[in-house]
Amino acid sequence: MLLSQSLAVVNTGRPLKMAAELHPRSGKLIGLSNSNRTARRNQPVQEFNHGLVLSKEPLRDRDVFTVRIDKKVNSWSGSIEIGVTALDPAALDFPSSATGLKGGSWIVSGCSVLRDGRSVLEEYGRDLDQLAEGDRVGIQRSSRGELHLWVNGQDCGAAASGLPPKLWAVVDLYGKCTQVTVVSCEPPPPSAERESETLEREEEEEEDEEEEEVLVSGSAGGNGDSGNSNSSPGGNGGVGPGALTGAMTTNDALLFHEKCGTLIKLSNNNKTAERRRPLDEFNNGVVMTNRPLRHNEMFEIRIDKLVDKWSGSIEIGVTTHNPNNLDYPATMTNLRSGTIMMSGCGILTNGKGTRREYCEFSLDELQEGDHIGLMRKASGALHFYINGIDQGVAAAQTPNVVYGVVDLYGMAVKVTIVHNHNHSDRLRRNNAIMRALSPDVGRPRPTLSVTPDAELPDRLLFHPNCGQKAAIISDGRTALRPHATDDFNHGVVLSSRPLRSNEVFQVRIDKMVDKWAGSIEIGVTTHNPAYLQLPSTMTNLRSGTWMMTGNGVMHNGTTILDEYGHNLDRLKAGDTVGVVRKEDGSLHFFVNGVAQGPAAWNVPPSVYAVVDLYGQAAQATIMDDMVDLPPLPEDSSEGPTAMSPGSPCSVGGATTTSDLRFHHLHGTNAVITNGGRTALRQNCRSEFNDAIVISNRCLRDGELFEIVIQKMVDRWSGSIEAGVTAIRPEELEFPNTMTDIDYDTWMLSGTAIMQDGNTMRNNYGCDLDSLTTGSRIGMMRSASGDLHYYINGVDQGVACSGLPPEVYAVIDLYGQCVQVSITSSSGPLDNSLCTSNVTEKSFPIHSPVAGVAHRLHSKHGKNVVLLGEGCQAVRVGGYAHGIVFSAKELKTDELFEVRIDEVDEQWCGSLHIGLTTLAPLELPSCPLSGLSPSLPQLRTKVTWLLCGSEVRRNGVLQRQNYGCSLDRLMVGNRVGVKRCNDDTMHIFIDGEDMGPAATAVAKNVYAVLDLYGRITAVSIVSSSLTEDVESVKAPSLSSDSCSEGEEDSTPSEPCVLLPTVMAFLENHGKNIQLSNQNLTAARVSSYNQGLLVTAQPLARQQLFQVRIDRLNPSWTSSLSLGVIGHSPDRLNFPSTACCLKRSAWLLQRDSVFHNSLKICENYGPNLDTCPEGTALGLLVDANSCLHLYVNGMDQGVAAQDIPSPCYPFIDLYGQCEQCVDCEAVTIVTNNVPAVGGESGETRCQGDMEKADMVDGIKESVCWTPPPEANPNKTCEYQALCSRFKDMLTLPDGYFSEDAKYNLCYCESCHKLRGDEAYYKRGEPPRDYALPFGWCRFALRMKSHCEVSNALKKWHIAYHGTSVGALRRTLDHSQLLPGMSSIFSVSPAKVEGPNGYSEPEENSAPGREVPRVRLSPTMRYSGLEIFAPKVQFRDPRSHRCHQAQVGFQVCVRPGSYKVGPPTLGHSEPLDPRFSNSEIEWITKEQGGTLLYGLLVRIE
Repeated sequence: MLLSQSLAVVNTGRPLKMAAELHPRSGKLIGLSNSNRTARRNQPVQEFNHGLVLSKEPLRDRDVFTVRIDKKVNSWSGSIEIGVTALDPAALDFPSSATGLKGGSWIVSGCSVLRDGRSVLEEYGRDLDQLAEGDRVGIQRSSRGELHLWVNGQDCGAAASGLPPKLWAVVDLYGKCTQVTVVSCEPPPPSAERESETLEREEEEEEDEEEEEVLVSGSAGGNGDSGNSNSSPGGNGGVGPGALTGAMTTNDALLFHEKCGTLIKLSNNNKTAERRRPLDEFNNGVVMTNRPLRHNEMFEIRIDKLVDKWSGSIEIGVTTHNPNNLDYPATMTNLRSGTIMMSGCGILTNGKGTRREYCEFSLDELQEGDHIGLMRKASGALHFYINGIDQGVAAAQTPNVVYGVVDLYGMAVKVTIVHNHNHSDRLRRNNAIMRALSPDVGRPRPTLSVTPDAELPDRLLFHPNCGQKAAIISDGRTALRPHATDDFNHGVVLSSRPLRSNEVFQVRIDKMVDKWAGSIEIGVTTHNPAYLQLPSTMTNLRSGTWMMTGNGVMHNGTTILDEYGHNLDRLKAGDTVGVVRKEDGSLHFFVNGVAQGPAAWNVPPSVYAVVDLYGQAAQATIMDDMVDLPPLPEDSSEGPTAMSPGSPCSVGGATTTSDLRFHHLHGTNAVITNGGRTALRQNCRSEFNDAIVISNRCLRDGELFEIVIQKMVDRWSGSIEAGVTAIRPEELEFPNTMTDIDYDTWMLSGTAIMQDGNTMRNNYGCDLDSLTTGSRIGMMRSASGDLHYYINGVDQGVACSGLPPEVYAVIDLYGQCVQVSITSSSGPLDNSLCTSNVTEKSFPIHSPVAGVAHRLHSKHGKNVVLLGEGCQAVRVGGYAHGIVFSAKELKTDELFEVRIDEVDEQWCGSLHIGLTTLAPLELPSCPLSGLSPSLPQLRTKVTWLLCGSEVRRNGVLQRQNYGCSLDRLMVGNRVGVKRCNDDTMHIFIDGEDMGPAATAVAKNVYAVLDLYGRITAVSIVSSSLTEDVESVKAPSLSSDSCSEGEEDSTPSEPCVLLPTVMAFLENHGKNIQLSNQNLTAARVSSYNQGLLVTAQPLARQQLFQVRIDRLNPSWTSSLSLGVIGHSPDRLNFPSTACCLKRSAWLLQRDSVFHNSLKICENYGPNLDTCPEGTALGLLVDANSCLHLYVNGMDQGVAAQDIPSPCYPFIDLYGQCEQCVDCEAVTIVTNNVPAVGGESGETRCQGDMEKADMVDGIKESVCWTPPPEANPNKTCEYQALCSRFKDMLTLPDGYFSEDAKYNLCYCESCHKLRGDEAYYKRGEPPRDYALPFGWCRFALRMKSHCEVSNALKKWHIAYHGTSVGALRRTLDHSQLLPGMSSIFSVSPAKVEGPNGYSEPEENSAPGREVPRVRLSPTMRYSGLEIFAPKVQFRDPRSHRCHQAQVGFQVCVRPGSYKVGPPTLGHSEPLDPRFSNSEIEWITKEQGGTLLYGLLVRIE
């Protein structure tokens, strides 16, 4: 009784209800009547928008502002939109529609909820577009600050939370809706509110009860599924009541109909369909469902099998045709009635395209295992789902009775219906099964308490709604992927409640697997986990999501920071990651408790924490000990925060950060993020303009405004435009494109300089249309009023003069250019420390094939195979898809030339060659099925090519009858292309310049070839224009003696320097311990925090060396080293060297990094493979170039423009636990055999400056590592080969006693020695290849051979043999005819032509002439037919291996004949030797000397 009285008092004390009226200010087409209670949109048939009205007064809590739809028209799509806004209508500049409201506006449009024009909830409530005349719709702000939609008196639930208290109701008479009337503005009846709250509680309780029932049955050994999912209250997966009713009408399972396409075979109880003869037929694969689809019923299939023969792939959709009566077509798109199909990324209705770009996913790009689904909503809307992600409305009005249909077309061969498409049921079953598999099974479960724990709602836990492959255990504190070795994604988990301001959400990585790439990702999202259909990875979500992935930050799937903080992919088990949203809306991340600085701004308050257990990350647990974390740092100039790239407060320790930003005023399609440093064009595939952005202030004289292109699309023509304007942003009415402005504006468009929309000059020094992702563009107004453009830091010269003093920088995100960010550069560019100015072409490609510096890029057409380490390309199938690119951009006047190796006359057409601005790095991974089948069709970027005798640009004919026709090319012809300094393209045929083929060729171009038609194989024969003499050298023809590890020219006299004694600095990583007067460093714990730097700077031409003393095989990776360009005294040592992002050059594995960005690959040996005893050195030469030395051997230029002074640093990471400073060793001396130990003579390193003359021929002296640094002693492959040799029980007397003559040619060993792939030997010199992949055991040489110079005049060759023939061959000390293997003897009468078939003089007819087969390469002699494989068991590891044996021999010149392979091999085996000279045959006894035993083990 007292309660009711108190309620009555409350109701009595409630203020008078607000007036149910509309504000007199409204959209420009609105007419108000009925005391401002009725609004009508004028000209409803001619106009569809400008119909915005707002409530007269702000809403009170719990009041529902309700309007009735009075009138609708059918002229438009879309209908009424309703919501709330914090903008006062008295001062509002009314936009054309409600979705244009910003500044705190929440709008319900259709079945989506938008905040400030951006979607925050995709599926909500009733679809407003389906409401009819007379329906009522209302909007309410609850007392808890939640937004509720009411339709015909029914509450649709919370649409948003965290609303401000003062809000006006918004109604948009949009599209079909032309008139509404306000009917009330008062709280709902108490019964309606109680009913809504009770319904929500009951649904939650029922879900909890059902989950417990499933869990009990699952833990009791059941399958976790208690029958038909539709029989449970939650079985409808959260869809409307209509879906539940429809689902319960029948228990018929959704299967494929027995009547199907002529090539279809059904199996698995009609749940699986497969197309027969998939390599012969590509259609007649249509299948349909056995019954019509119900409303809100998901029809989902899984792709089981694809073939890579056809173009096109699976198509899926719905049809009104009954399968019993349908005459199945060859493809479903041939049906001209009652059919809606998704094909590629578009929608076809009755065989005609109705939506060209329906979604960003294309069905043609899906892989085996991907899921495709569709659903007809109760509203009639048809939705498609890719891997569980809703792609949106494909068709608004779908007939009531439709069947699901799948067309197994082209590549698609086999699919299976997936019945577990109900998300909530699948979630419960997965959690039950995964809990049963989790380590917590068997632990006592907490007893259920009737009274809930008061602290439980405040504690951060994981929400039970998680990814398909994830499970939540430990009462919500731990998330895991139980089958982490089988799947790498679908591991998304969210927090159970939103984060509070300044609340840190931190997890510890408990378990990792080493099977996948990538690792944990963490962030926040505005999506409520209770309603979110979780994607496979969180970065696929395109709204309301911020994620840290790797060392970057992504917002809605788009990268906004490329370099941010510690790389999450390098974390290990036990590391922690965290995220926090501060009160000012900034987002911060933590790694191992260390704040990484601000990552994003303007993050809304009610966000949920997200963890994506991706790739290697298998299990994580929420950390509750937040009190141990350091307090959040304010923006300062110290610590990691100051070094966060892209942060507005990144000023510490670096040059003063520019305050230049993008202005908050911009074009309608532009979006400004990242604190004003990043601009992007939204809807980039449907909109190409209206995306102009402008600087926030005028440029100062001499100040550089520079941006970097971060994202491009290949949908449009044209690209970014840049310039300056004297118009203030507040006065600028942003046009579609900036070149539409006719006053006070100067722009660069393509190569044209435009003033006020008119072209002033053409052919300016750069072409903006040719720029690619990563390119940098800058504008600068000089003090004299000249406008300069900078491309990648290079001044392109004066563009125009006479600019006024105050101009703003302007960027037009036009066409292909989608996203740019302002760089940290300001003022005239300093190239010496510019990260992105160092490109791949700054570094020579180290050629394993002497004399050939060019390479083909690893990205190529799908029918191409690269051989010879990128020197040869072969088309292995068809007549097309044979496009290949040069590995790097061509320099000016650099010739790229290839030789025709093979021709197939069954095809017509021939080679195409030219230049392209398309960078191969922008292409996806091989095989490039999406690349154009032929070069004339390659039009994504500008391409100039010669096709036959026609010159084309992007496929368009430019000139005819140019030079010799490429259609006449034959084997042996050479074809080349060159870009000359006058911007012309020249074609060379057999070395002859055919003259200019094209003009106005861009600067940054790659050579491109198309192995089309007749031409099936080519080899590169050209070298780089400016080869580095220290990195790429061909052996001198005058050298009579070269061997492994040899350089073909003697080094120059070193400068006489007094080297500074180097020692390690006392300031170092926390796990480092110094000893031996700071000359020795050891890592004493963990695998990282092992960074140390020298106390003294490195002088020019001074070699600093360290030796690896101890390795720990428990870890992966190893030592890395480099230099920094600033004093290390105040250096804040990060956990690893890769986190050094200020003036740092790092050599890691076989790559070079500058400020953590990779600038060079395949440089030198892989440092992770260096064994104990390896000496690694750094040297900066007089030209400021950094060199790496491995065991005293220069690996060539690693980086340029190294500042002075610089300090070497070492990172004892992973396996490397101890190294020693070698006190500035410049020359390491050691006695080594001349010519790698082949002659028995010895030399020392100090003799390298001398040259010996042997019989008038200059001999180069080589050097091999000293014994203590020789990698052989720790090479596992050589040890395995040695154990096999010991099992052969060959007498030790046959082998050299000096083990240093034994050489291993595995990849690690030969790279550490710096071996070339080919050398010359003998008189006259002849090429031979090193036996890479084999291990050589030196044989004892006879004394008369050791002192004889004649041995140096013999050639080197190889001979494959069998294990059984080894002993008899060694007994005779030479290869005996008929003794080496069963394949070594062949009758003379069966030899092929080329002069080998004539009988010997004075020989009897039919007499067999025994001959020995040799080869200058083991790629031929090591074939299994010559060197049969034998199986053996390693006595140490007890594993079985296969082994082969052979000999390295010296062969006397003139004692053998060179010819083609008698085995008839047509494919080239070695890129250096043609098949016509790969086999040597000798019949002379005494013409060969055994030099080494070769062993290869698989």
